[in-house]
Amino acid sequence: MSVTLTEKAEFRLRAFLRGSSPENDDAKKGIRVSVKDGGCSGYEYGIDITSNPQADDLVIQQGKVLVYVDAKSAPLLEGVVIDFVEGVMDSGFKFTNPNASDTCGCGKSFTAGDCTPTGIPCS
Repeated sequence: MSVTLTEKAEFRLRAFLRGSSPENDDAKKGIRVSVKDGGCSGYEYGIDITSNPQADDLVIQQGKVLVYVDAKSAPLLEGVVIDFVEGVMDSGFKFTNPNASDTCGCGKSFTAGDCTPTGIPCS
C-alpha cells in the first residue's frame, strides 16, 4: 500500500495533530484517509484525525505522521500523493491519484473507471 505525503502536507498535518483535542492514546494519533461515494464526480476523499483506527485499517508511517488507510478504500488510494497547497483563491490538501480517470473542478472528488457511482453536482 502506497500513500505518500509531501513535505508540506506532513508539516501541516503535524500542526493539525498537535492542535487537535487530546485523545486517549497520543501514540496512535494520526490521520485516517478514506474514499466514500459522493462529490460531483462520484467519489470523495476524506481525511480525519483519529487515535482510534479501525481494526482493518492499513497503517503507514510518513515521517512523523501515522496514516491510517481505510481498507475498503485502499484500492482507490493506491499510489495517491497528498500535498498541501496555498494560494490566493484556494488553499488545502490536494490529492494526486493515479487511479482517477477524471477529477472535478473543486479537486475534492474523482472518477475511477467504470466503477464510479453517480456524482452529485458541486454546490
